[in-house]
Amino acid sequence: MIEVDVRLKLGSFSLDVAFANGAGVTALFGQSGSGKSLTLGIVAGLMKPDEGRVRLDGEALVDVARNVFVPVSRRRVGLVFQDSNLFPHLSVKQNLLYGRWFAPRGERRIDFDAVVETLGIGNLISRSPTRLSGGERQRVAIGRALLSCPRLLLLDEPLAALDMQRKLEILPLIERVRDEFDVPIVYVSHAVEEVARLASRVVVIDGGQVKFVGDPADAFNRLANSPAMNRFDRSSVLTGSIVEASAAYGLTKLTHPSGTIWIEGLAGQPGGVARVIVKATDVVLSRLPPREISARSVLWGRVANIQFEGPIATIEIELKEDGPLLATITRGALEDLSLKEGSHVYALFKTAALDERSIGVANA
Repeated sequence: MIEVDVRLKLGSFSLDVAFANGAGVTALFGQSGSGKSLTLGIVAGLMKPDEGRVRLDGEALVDVARNVFVPVSRRRVGLVFQDSNLFPHLSVKQNLLYGRWFAPRGERRIDFDAVVETLGIGNLISRSPTRLSGGERQRVAIGRALLSCPRLLLLDEPLAALDMQRKLEILPLIERVRDEFDVPIVYVSHAVEEVARLASRVVVIDGGQVKFVGDPADAFNRLANSPAMNRFDRSSVLTGSIVEASAAYGLTKLTHPSGTIWIEGLAGQPGGVARVIVKATDVVLSRLPPREISARSVLWGRVANIQFEGPIATIEIELKEDGPLLATITRGALEDLSLKEGSHVYALFKTAALDERSIGVANA
């Protein structure tokens, strides 16, 4: 369990952050300059707060009132930054084993070979870091942090410097680390698709202040309803249970309490769950059950709220046991459908409109 309640003033910027979480990934989410990395630095021991405390599994790492400040080297915390910060004069294997030195001999529960296999870096062991791609360096950096057998893993925008192809290589590996090594993770990012895919809990930080703490669906649905949010960026995060995969068509069927979602690819095992990001501009509404249409995903719900921006209306649809789902349509379409708060509607979206790269899967 990580517990953070700290305050720090740097010039005109004031940080006041409090949150707690146990297993899984806790994401610190917000725009650049919001205080995410500053918070991570305090947890890591790179900075000392003016007030407050940080506790890990009940142990005080920082307690300003009691004059407690555990140094970085004794916190048993693994750190991975945007830049992998590997030692260029050491081989990949030596970099990995360097992390091992920070784990007490009696607590080296994370196996070297297991880390190498999980991260797919066996063929890199003898290389110099200078001969690695950006994605390969980040894999090694994650491995080095894991082999220190940390009680907490801190990832500070580890994918920010990578292109999309390298990100797609690393994201599934972070999922495996999350699921297989039982190390709680605090993950800093401003990318919705990363956080929605990885996190079990989201801490939204803006201007040094915590605006919301909760699950990804609630966090991003609140952000999407903000008047400052561009309509093209408004998205909903939905969770469905994996039912079956259709190898003939390369699709996976998800059941949702309000209907069915189809996603591209053969994702996960039956009984697992998948988290899907749906853009509001990709949702089509119907008052009648849809027939003979190409859109495969259909959810049924009730109109909970309508917001207007000139000729555009954003509809918040309350779904059963999940949601809400946002849909963006024109005022003309709203009137043609006679939609108002309380109306029941069918929400449709194409499988091809869902970015399979941002779909998070957890097996049962």
